[in-house]
Order: sequence, then C-alpha cells, then structure tokens
Amino acid sequence: MRQTVLLLLTIGLTLALGDVTDAKRPNVLIIYGDDQGSIDMGCFGAKDLKTPNMDRLASQGLKLTQMYSAAPVCSASRVGLLTGRFPARAGQPGNGDLKTEEVTIAEAFRQSGYATGHVGKWHLGRTGTINPAGQGFDRWFGHLEGCIDNFSHFFYWSGPNRHDLWDNGTEVHRPGEYFPQLMVDRCKQFIDRQSGDSTDNQPWMLYWAFNAPHYPYQGTPEWLEHYSDLPTPRREYCAFVSTMDQYIGKVLDYLDERGLADDTIVIYQPDHGHSTETRAFGGGGDAGPYRGAKFSLFEGGIRVPSVVRFPGRLPAGETRDQFITSCDWFPTVAQWCDVALPKTKLDGVSMVEVLADNTPAPREQFYWQMGAGRSPQWAVRRGNWKLIGNPRDTTPPQTQQINGGQLKEKLFLADLSRDPGEQRNLAGEHSDIVIELMKLREQMISDF
Repeated sequence: MRQTVLLLLTIGLTLALGDVTDAKRPNVLIIYGDDQGSIDMGCFGAKDLKTPNMDRLASQGLKLTQMYSAAPVCSASRVGLLTGRFPARAGQPGNGDLKTEEVTIAEAFRQSGYATGHVGKWHLGRTGTINPAGQGFDRWFGHLEGCIDNFSHFFYWSGPNRHDLWDNGTEVHRPGEYFPQLMVDRCKQFIDRQSGDSTDNQPWMLYWAFNAPHYPYQGTPEWLEHYSDLPTPRREYCAFVSTMDQYIGKVLDYLDERGLADDTIVIYQPDHGHSTETRAFGGGGDAGPYRGAKFSLFEGGIRVPSVVRFPGRLPAGETRDQFITSCDWFPTVAQWCDVALPKTKLDGVSMVEVLADNTPAPREQFYWQMGAGRSPQWAVRRGNWKLIGNPRDTTPPQTQQINGGQLKEKLFLADLSRDPGEQRNLAGEHSDIVIELMKLREQMISDF
C-alpha cells in the first residue's frame, strides 16, 4: 500500500513538474517579411521609411546587422528557416515544394509539447502532406502560393489565376477583406486558444509569414498619403512596409494586453532582399551600400534587416554584428525552449551565447545555392572572403539585367571587410583564395 502511495505521489510530482516546465518555457513568434531591402527598417538606417514597431523590437532587444537569409528566393529561404539546413541539402534550392522527409521546426516543437501555428504565406507546396498541416503545424491559415491580391485573395500572377485562401485545409472566401487584418485576427485567435484560461493552455510557436512588401504593393491609403512626396515605386513600396509594420504592432500590442510579452520570443526578418521584378515596378526597396537584390547572391539579395526580443534573456537596445543566418534560428530557439533537435544534419548552429553575451560566432562559413541544374548560382563564405559562382546582379536599373543580370565573370571574389558592396572582383588577384573556397564548396556539398 505504501509503495502504491509513493508511486502515485511520484507520478503526481512528475506531472506537476512537467506543468511547471511547460509554464516556464517561452512562447515563440517568428515574423517573416517578404522582399525587403537590406536597410529598409528605421533602425537600419532608412531615412524615408517609418517602421516604429520593428524599431520597438530592436530597442527592447537586439538588432542583427549581419543576418543572412539562406537563399535569395522565396521557397528556398523558407526551407532554410524551417529546417535549419542549406536549402540545397534539403532538396529545394529554388521555388518549389518542401520535401516531406524534411523535419521542420514545427514538427520538433510539436513533438516537445508546443502548440504550433502558421499564418500567412506558405509557398512550399499545395497538397496532402506538403501543406502546413503535413509539416508540423497544428493550425494554419493563409495562402499556399507565392503571392496573392490582398483583397480578392487570388494568386497574383499571369492568368488565369485561382483563389488561394485556406483555413486548416478548407478553402474560405472573404472577398474584400484586407489580408493583413485577417492575419492579425488569426494570430490573436491562435494566441487566445493557447493562453490564459483556455483548456489547451500550451506553450506555443507561431510562424507568421507576411505577403508584404512583396508585390502587389497594396499599402493602406493612409500610408500612401503619408509617402505622397516619394517617387514611384518607392512610395508604394514604403507604404506597404509601413503597413506591415503597423499590423505587426497590433499583435505586439496584443501580447502586451494579454501579459505575454515577457514570456514570448519575438523574431523578425524578411526572406531575402527586395524585388526588382516588373511586377514590383522595377524596385522600390533599398539595399543601401550592398550590390544585388532578390534572386542574387550578392549581399543585397541575402543580407537582411533582423531583430529579436527575449525579455530577461537578451539585453535591450544592443547590436550584434556577428555572422548569423536564418538557418540558425531553429537550433537557437530550440535551445531556448528546451526542444530536442532532429537527428538529421543541421547546417544552422545555436547562437544563444552570441545573442546573450556578444561572444564570437561559432561558425565562419556558409553555403548558398540558387537553382539546380549544371550551372546554378552559388556562393560560399569563410570569414570575410566570399566567392560567388555564376554570379547574377539584379540591381536596378533594368539595363543591368540583360540575361537576367548574369555577369560575364564565372567567379566573383570579394573581401567583405574591405568591400562590403562587392564592387571589385578579386578573383584574378587572389587565385589561392579562390582555390581554397572552391575546395571548401566541394566539401560542403559532398554529402548533399
């Protein structure tokens, strides 16, 4: 009898401790922008653009000045973020589906007792096990293709276009309702479901992926009026960035109202640099001193503005200049939240100590690849040396984009410490560095 009582007490204590552990584990909100220029955030130096809520996160947390996306294109960048792996290793270096065998951050967090949600843009597959539900998200709301009209919710591309708004796998029609507000409503609903007196009451991880400032540029009339003195397309682009910032602020305010801000990690970064496509009127974004834009592995295509807030664990108002990539968020957040990592090889590394204590980055090399086939665009970086293969420059004006911006040089070498704008090709002067980086690339891709 005594043994039975002790066993029951032990079980009860274990369950109680489990509840305490869950209560102490932070929530996670990952906000992912779309097609945003390298300096298009107030705290990153934008002079003609207002982003008070992104700046608020920076003042309450950290600004990351050397944050890199895993790819300069939409789907591949999401693969890197969600899997913590080079997109090429994960089998998707371009726009297309996420492989079903890949283990996502959502799957890892759900396995560890977190409620997982996705709101917004998916762009990793439409059907069956490759929609958000098949990749670890308990609940999801948004569009499956790369972009939609924010009022009709139809795929925004060359016609005939199809309607693309979904609620947990069921097509829903909300014509005329502004998609950013629909996303805010769904974010609040997800937070409510997991918080307070809810019977679910689990720690949660929410991945909120905007379709902004990706074209079509559909900022609010108020912001369009605010930027009326700017020329097109900067005016339309800035209005959409500030609109996105305003709607981010609504969810940040809601975390404050619910008393959850101190218990929630908030990360913001865009998927890659700004677009210079025709649908984006040839530009609108600003990469500052950096060469390139979306689709390019020059800095302007992959170096993005990013901020992170974690009250009590990260200092406020500081800057981190270390080399960090979007692949690093998975292992970093997993360490913060006591979530087991998958057994598959990750290319991301935990940046917990870097962010908390400003220690040196635990890695100095990374590999990017844009597209597949025999001659993909690729880049490898070690320290301050960066080598680009089959380089493509998507910097405006459009006259620079003959043949998609493909350069005549097959290899482009830059020393980022001396030439962060990658204006001078050093491949001819430093053939020894080129050979070393070519060998490093072969080593890195040998087990793909």
